[in-house]
Amino acid sequence: MKARIDATWRAYFQGDGQEQRLYFETGANANGTLAYVTDWANNDARSEGMSYGMMIAVQLDHKREFDALWNWAKTYMQVTDPANPSYGYFAWSMGTDGSPRSTGAAPDGEEFFAMALYFAANRWGNGTGIYDYKAEADRILTAMRHRAVMTGTPPFRIHPGDAPFVQPDHPWPSINNRAEAAALAAQGKSPPPPWRDPAPKPHAVGPMTEESHAMVRFVADVGYPGSDASYHLPAFYELWARWGPEADRAFWAKAADVSRDYFVRVTNARTGLAPDHSYFDGSTMTTGTGEPYPFGYDSWRTASNWSVDANWWGKDPRQKALSTAIQTFLAGEGIDRFADRYTLDGKPLSQRHSPGMVAATAVAGLAGTPEPLARAFVKELWDTPMPEGEQRYFDGMLYLMSMMHLAGEYRIITPPVR
Repeated sequence: MKARIDATWRAYFQGDGQEQRLYFETGANANGTLAYVTDWANNDARSEGMSYGMMIAVQLDHKREFDALWNWAKTYMQVTDPANPSYGYFAWSMGTDGSPRSTGAAPDGEEFFAMALYFAANRWGNGTGIYDYKAEADRILTAMRHRAVMTGTPPFRIHPGDAPFVQPDHPWPSINNRAEAAALAAQGKSPPPPWRDPAPKPHAVGPMTEESHAMVRFVADVGYPGSDASYHLPAFYELWARWGPEADRAFWAKAADVSRDYFVRVTNARTGLAPDHSYFDGSTMTTGTGEPYPFGYDSWRTASNWSVDANWWGKDPRQKALSTAIQTFLAGEGIDRFADRYTLDGKPLSQRHSPGMVAATAVAGLAGTPEPLARAFVKELWDTPMPEGEQRYFDGMLYLMSMMHLAGEYRIITPPVR
């Protein structure tokens, strides 16, 4: 499996730029090389993918690529305009030229940035400036919990002196948007314009954690009432409770236990499927059309999250039952053909069988599912070709990280013994 992992690394970080590569270098600045990971089909760079790229790089001991990604994120993604209420956070979506696609943040990017930076400090030692990895991770975690509520009225900027960012009245040019437009045109329809507030009003952004529930929020926008189970990373929180800012260590220890309970509350016990969004108390949140949020693309990661926690820490025996449920249900759907979106009670909402979901579900075996199930999913992942082409970003990142988890190549990188 190590050879497969190394080959996949080479493809995504050094391979053919049209069909394989996700990592692209784009010049340099005073801090060194700049590089981004792109969501090829959506034609942007996301805090999610940048932080995934950094995690992969530190786990596989590729310091040059790690530093180049962090440099690009700090240079282009981190909001430095104090008039933007997301000040200090990382914009979740940017054009690959460094121009904004969004001026707000997504907490999962911040979480993976912080964990990757702590691992980098432990593996390579701390440098100076933006490469003082532990100091940068500490700053991210402090902001996630303590950043003051800031209010502003859009349009906002990423950096002072930038032109204000205004969402265009047409979809961004991308493979996915062109495909959606073609599908709608075949039905005699046009794509809806991106949502824009016709009368901009004050926008308040605060911490990325919800203090009253001790959990990560879906967004830092004040007033948003829920979370995303795939953002819950108790395996990381246990480490932050040991290595993070001392003032917050008790909070992260509590957050780990809260997340373990949250997984159980939001997940269907029979199918093992968790929704994309839920209220903080775990109750059902509905979409704009009034339907309960389904098991969607974000949700692929949730079983992997609780299973890595089970593997690293082994604190919650309920995680084995959750993993057994999702692997049993999807095996019953057909291990080589299950859909990639479902209602929580198991009605398929798509016809696509996604390699990223296969990969993340294979990781569920780390929670101790029955051996025949675990082996079947590992074999299915092994038999799944490396994702290439237009949709290689999310599928590919999960494919590579899942291979690393299952091979023991994604591990806790501890501080050196002194």
